[in-house]
Amino acid sequence: MNAPCKQTDFRPASSPLSGLVPEPGDGVDMEILLLVGFSQLSLAALTEPLNLANSLSGRSPFTWRLTSLDGLPVVSASGISIGVQGCFDGVAVQSDRPPALLICAGQEVEGQGGPHLRSMLRHAARRRVPVYAMGTASWLLADAGLLGDKRCTIHWNKMAAFAERFHDIEIDDALFIRDRQVVTCAGDFAAFDLAIDLIQQHCGIEIARTICQHLTADRWRDGASCQSAPPGLRHGATGRKLLQIIQLMERNIEDPLPLIDIARWASLSRRQVERLFERLLSTTPRQYYIKLRLGRARQLLELTEMPVTEIAIACGFASPSYFSKSFKEHFGSLPSQLRS
Repeated sequence: MNAPCKQTDFRPASSPLSGLVPEPGDGVDMEILLLVGFSQLSLAALTEPLNLANSLSGRSPFTWRLTSLDGLPVVSASGISIGVQGCFDGVAVQSDRPPALLICAGQEVEGQGGPHLRSMLRHAARRRVPVYAMGTASWLLADAGLLGDKRCTIHWNKMAAFAERFHDIEIDDALFIRDRQVVTCAGDFAAFDLAIDLIQQHCGIEIARTICQHLTADRWRDGASCQSAPPGLRHGATGRKLLQIIQLMERNIEDPLPLIDIARWASLSRRQVERLFERLLSTTPRQYYIKLRLGRARQLLELTEMPVTEIAIACGFASPSYFSKSFKEHFGSLPSQLRS
């Protein structure tokens, strides 16, 4: 872990913050911390709409400053090095008008915490500074103890490992979640949805719509939308009904529900549920449910040290042998081979 640097040139915030997520009409000033391997897509999807909002509003409701742990450029997941304007040293948190803190992290987030970052995040929490976690950065907030009593989200491919590592934290499959002064976002295109939500709050619905038109985006999604929803299911009553069933399956991975119980919960017949899956996803409910459970198993194999037998149980397979057979049929290799 790089040692904290001594640079302290953070500029004053352009508008005062109350210490909570800003009220409508207030400005949002951010210190954006980039960690090695962060997603450039997340950063651009957030800052480009905010930059357009500044231009269209005739003022600067959104300001930000890029920082790194050592003040040096940061290499993104795509291998492109991004220059920063200073070092994340906590001076901004300690100022009279602290900016919001926004952390962009990547796939190797588990080893990027460290005492310095944990200390700064805890200090920000004590001062009720707004904290935004993009992509996988929710892991760092959990590691620092900031999510113990809050709902949160994280990029879907870290969700299984996050749930195993932080048992007591309420994790939701959502694009972004606000819980008091903490905002967690799945990152990538979900960062755009968060940006438009901020713009709508602080600049109004018309500017938000104009920005979507400028960026050739026909809509933005609500933060509660499911990350893992198959394409095309978010719009229309039939798609939403199937999405609700999928979300029920995702919440019951360890103890899979019988199809008859799923149908009863959805106020449908068993045959109606089967037709929904056949028509919209070209598969059966059973095949889709197994695919969900095997996908969760693969995440746990790749991102945790859990024994294969425990992973089989955690993903609803009655025996390790049946789990291994199903896994090989789906992914082409045994669980033990994937891990090795």
